[in-house]
Amino acid sequence: MSEHGFTYEIVMVDDGSDDASWEVIEKLATDHPIKALKFNRNYGKSAALNVGFKHTDGEVIITMDADMQDSPDEIPELYQMIKNGHHLVSGWKKKRHDPISKTIPSKFFNRVTRLLSGIKLHDFNCGLKAYDHKLVKTLDIYGEMHRYIPVIAKRNGFTKIGEKVVEHRARKYGTTKFGLERFVYGFLDLISISFVSRYKKRPMHFFGTLGSLSFMLGFIFVGWIAWVKIRAVFILKSDNYREVVDQPLFFLAIAAIIVGVQLFLAGFIGEMMTMNSHKRSDYILEETIGLKD
Repeated sequence: MSEHGFTYEIVMVDDGSDDASWEVIEKLATDHPIKALKFNRNYGKSAALNVGFKHTDGEVIITMDADMQDSPDEIPELYQMIKNGHHLVSGWKKKRHDPISKTIPSKFFNRVTRLLSGIKLHDFNCGLKAYDHKLVKTLDIYGEMHRYIPVIAKRNGFTKIGEKVVEHRARKYGTTKFGLERFVYGFLDLISISFVSRYKKRPMHFFGTLGSLSFMLGFIFVGWIAWVKIRAVFILKSDNYREVVDQPLFFLAIAAIIVGVQLFLAGFIGEMMTMNSHKRSDYILEETIGLKD
């Protein structure tokens, strides 16, 4: 940073590590412009990033893991890409030094995320990223949502998302926390983000539509079954017909009507909760004139 003449600050987040990380940070802080925060236990990477973002003041924010798999030599170019107009630049570990048990699931995860989000990135989960400060201040991430920061950025209107091939080194410190459960949780978070992005402020559009379709489908089938019996009894004067309650379709139709009503009520309740939420109108303003902060 000094070689390139940057004015900078370093924000270190110790996310509940059980080694000597905090002691090392305390020593570094005596000679460098460091802000440091220590969790009382491990809350996950999303929590660490979220807290770190809230304590940054820079115009360009660059995130980097502490396991030394990322190269700080990438910083100047990442910085320049943000200054040239990108809202977010994600690193792409094109050549990885990770076990196959991690690389194959990662490729599958990235492919699915590209399809669902429409964002053409090869590596959504790379820890080496650069952000415009306006974007960072709109982020509120938790769970495993750090994997989907580009998706959240796009949802918030920051669409200038780029990618840069970065050097990936073999892990020098620490051990990977990747496991099957995090892979599952990650996809559940992707579904949550996709749903919230579309229907956060209009839940009735989702639940009401599904509920109405289910109700109408069930109502049509019930009407059809009733018409078949009425036609057989009163028009054809026939005894060759099935009783309504003897037909499985009748019970499926009743279930569809009940489910439809429940979905519609879920949408209605969601609308009431959204209407009374202080975040219903939390729109992001890019610039203002003549207004006080």
